[in-house]
Amino acid sequence: MARAATTTDVFNAVAEPRRREIIGLLSDGQEWAVNDVVVRVRLAQPAVSKHLGVLRKVGVVTVVKRGQHRLYRLQAAQLKPIHDWVKTFERYWTDQLSRIRERAEQKGMEKIERENEPREDKN
Repeated sequence: MARAATTTDVFNAVAEPRRREIIGLLSDGQEWAVNDVVVRVRLAQPAVSKHLGVLRKVGVVTVVKRGQHRLYRLQAAQLKPIHDWVKTFERYWTDQLSRIRERAEQKGMEKIERENEPREDKN
């Protein structure tokens, strides 16, 4: 089966680790010039521009041109489909954390009980 194009939806676009890194960088809500992104992610400018282009096509970032600079800003609302999909699995993490907490509390109570047991003197 052929792989879907990265610009078909937000899931495909964020599947690439470098694009997720760029999204993380843009998550501060500020506008970022391409050259600033290049410096922060340590990737060549053409590659950064290509990644930003993919994110722009799926609506995750917007771009405005100011003078010679293109400034990119995250449109976090466009990531909601990913959030909604991942949220369906939250119960697994919540259940797992509950079991871990219960086990830790049980171990803590057992330790307290052992420490409070009367000790036999060997005199």
